Amino acid sequence: MLGLKLPTDPRWVNIVEKNIDEILTDHAYCEQKAASTAISLVVSFPEYPELVQEMIALAREEMGHFKMVHDRIIARNQILGRDRKDRYVVELLKFFPKGGSRATQLVHRLLYAALIEARSCERFRLLSETLQDKELADFYHKLMVSEAGHYTMFLQFARRYGDRQEVDRKWEALLDYEASIMKHLGTKETIHG
Repeated sequence: MLGLKLPTDPRWVNIVEKNIDEILTDHAYCEQKAASTAISLVVSFPEYPELVQEMIALAREEMGHFKMVHDRIIARNQILGRDRKDRYVVELLKFFPKGGSRATQLVHRLLYAALIEARSCERFRLLSETLQDKELADFYHKLMVSEAGHYTMFLQFARRYGDRQEVDRKWEALLDYEASIMKHLGTKETIHG
């Protein structure tokens, strides 16, 4: 369903199991960044009322997820650690050239967002199926369902606002590029890395 070309190595969950507090901190910041992306799309592309409405709802939902993760951190008698650079996103953002028309910039941002949500969904599925902590596994199952909805929403908007054939071509190329990135990730206690 997600179209990812390279699945996460299941051994990544072993890293997660040994570093739950680090993963939760990284996850909290991923949710915060997702909310920021939604707000940024509103600010950058206010002329798309349907997109604006969906991004307002998404920003609220992602901040709700941030709170849910933060609550789990507090429940574990931990504090939210410092944010770190997301190597996955840094590498992903190198794919499309800078510039172009506003419509092209919008499509590229929507495709990036769709792919990040798809990879998050795939990782959350893996966590929901393999974590020993059943409460945490259930938590990630609920979030997986949400991420799948976000992935499809972003991809649908990209196809609506861009030429469908060109968008699908770019999407396939981005999926191939992302698979090449993933060959070198999956060894850290981060959601994407």
